[in-house]
Amino acid sequence: VQLVESGGGLVQAGGSLKLSCAASGRTFSGYAMGWFRQAPGKEREFVAAINYRGDNTPLGDNVKGRFTISRDNAKNTVYLQMNSLKPEDTAVYYCALGGNVWYKAPNKYEYWGQGTQVTVSS
Repeated sequence: VQLVESGGGLVQAGGSLKLSCAASGRTFSGYAMGWFRQAPGKEREFVAAINYRGDNTPLGDNVKGRFTISRDNAKNTVYLQMNSLKPEDTAVYYCALGGNVWYKAPNKYEYWGQGTQVTVSS
């Protein structure tokens, strides 16, 4: 399984970015997906998850009301729309492929992408 994130970059506070994660090597539609982030010196943090149907989309407390997760099973891609970005959102963002259900714990996810850097300037 390969997961490739894209869409990261530098943005001013209050701006928006949309991350994409393209999956290959496994039937994508049957699995939950997650987005996590890790800032320097901090633990990997749950951002969002989505079940295989796309109708259950829990968000981390720090991003509720600002971020949205979605998926397109026909394109084997999961997205993270990030609005009203804050400097504290600065981190490397990772997508992960899980099992039949979603989890908030990173160790429940078997496959990970290489990450994409998001930097929010104040």
